[in-house]
Amino acid sequence: MDNGGNFMRRNNNNGWKPMCLYFTQDRCTMMQDSTHLQKFNHSFALEHALNATEYKNKHSDHLDFFLVLDLEGKVEILEFPVLMIDARTMDVVAFFHRFVRPTKMSEDRINQYIEGKYGKFGVDRVWHDTAIPFDEVITQFEEWMAKHSLCSQEPNGPLHRAAFVTCGNWDIKTKIPQQCEVSKMKLPPYFMEWINLKDIYLNFYKRRAAGMRTMMNELNLQMLGSHHLGIDDTKNIARVLQRMLTDGAVLKITARRNPLVPENVEFLFENRIK
Repeated sequence: MDNGGNFMRRNNNNGWKPMCLYFTQDRCTMMQDSTHLQKFNHSFALEHALNATEYKNKHSDHLDFFLVLDLEGKVEILEFPVLMIDARTMDVVAFFHRFVRPTKMSEDRINQYIEGKYGKFGVDRVWHDTAIPFDEVITQFEEWMAKHSLCSQEPNGPLHRAAFVTCGNWDIKTKIPQQCEVSKMKLPPYFMEWINLKDIYLNFYKRRAAGMRTMMNELNLQMLGSHHLGIDDTKNIARVLQRMLTDGAVLKITARRNPLVPENVEFLFENRIK
């Protein structure tokens, strides 16, 4: 296997190339390798992006940016990808991606876990090359958000005119608090609210979607990359978001934590995916 990539990630579309997995915090650490540059995509622009000329929605809930997040890892978080989309133009303007190293597993268990999860995609090597503990990922993520002025002025404050977009409630409602507890961290205040795209989809199109695949099939969007590889799923979810915005959907906050009792979550849509 070559360095930095994923020979198993195939797609039938001519010209499609898998995203570089050494691409973190808006840059690649393998730029000196010409073979790597030829084989892997280093643009965070969406492949087969939709034409925004028919874009009907200019101001979604007074938000400037959508942060599409799709975590991977059931026991502990293994992958933390975030795609930043301009709410006015639908353009992808930045991308954050880190693989995450568990803190409560033996090295043998980690190796088994990663081989089972990422070996089938051919990216287990790059995971071992780049994975760092969750608290370090969050530190780097906060630096990335500060660089793009996504948080309010106070240190580690809430998001400013931006919102996370997820395909379901699990990522932010359940998994991030669990991982913070395992990593002995306080829950960051920017994880207090989010947009569940499933609820927006249900209320806009008046039909239920069990997940990303269903939404893509119903919207006639071809899936690109590998399903359940977070970096690819994030880009596919973003393409669903783009299509919904093009159709006229307005993205509003669908869930919000009680700041005094963060485990209590208020769901803001009457019709929602439970």
